[in-house]
Amino acid sequence: MIVALIDSGLGMLPTSAWLRKLRPELDLILALDPDGAPWGPKPEQWVIDRVLATAQRCLDRGAEVIVLPCNTASVTALDHVREFVGPAVPVVGTVPAIKPAAAACESVAVWATAATTASRYQADLIEKFGNGSSVVGVACHGLAEAIDRGERDAATAAIASAVERTPDDVGGVVLGCTHYPLMADEIAAQLPAGVRLFDSAEAVATQTLRRIDALNRPSAGEGTVEVFLSGRPGRLPASAEAFPAGQLLSAGRSQPS
Repeated sequence: MIVALIDSGLGMLPTSAWLRKLRPELDLILALDPDGAPWGPKPEQWVIDRVLATAQRCLDRGAEVIVLPCNTASVTALDHVREFVGPAVPVVGTVPAIKPAAAACESVAVWATAATTASRYQADLIEKFGNGSSVVGVACHGLAEAIDRGERDAATAAIASAVERTPDDVGGVVLGCTHYPLMADEIAAQLPAGVRLFDSAEAVATQTLRRIDALNRPSAGEGTVEVFLSGRPGRLPASAEAFPAGQLLSAGRSQPS
């Protein structure tokens, strides 16, 4: 079974790593877009076209399931991808873990990119899933970009800035960008003791496996990892090695292109 994950950068790593841990025999296509990253500030139609073109390349390589472990791609292109590939190919999107955080904590901060923090999309999620809790958005300027570059010192500084702008009374922080779980240990270390972190990577991986099982077809593969960089066969960026998830995936068997 070949599962394709589509994202502009390293935000796909947490979900990909969970898939590798939970079902190591799956063959993975990791389709990154360094030429077009970041997607967040791009026009909506540009993102849709980019994601659809990437989805087509993944289908051409034999993908049977498509995952969008990226908030921008999920918000902008998820429905378009589902229509494009048809009902035979499951497509799994990503939603920030606001619902479980608000159910567990009276006060929640949602850490996200500046674009997502200011978006109608996040405001609607907070309104829908806030569950009466106090939920505030915190823009984490430069954090995703530093993670993509593998610059842990810059990422640590961006985390410190976000901590300063996070209310003191929060009980939970939602990692609302799929890049952020890669720095979860540092985020937890800088936040006050007892603050819980919530991210969606494991839930997205689990939902992907449910969709795979529902296909009722053999899913065992060889545990290969095939990487595309803006459509070109390649390897995970060297910056991925700065994170355990990247190390895990880089250690997998590479699929010849």
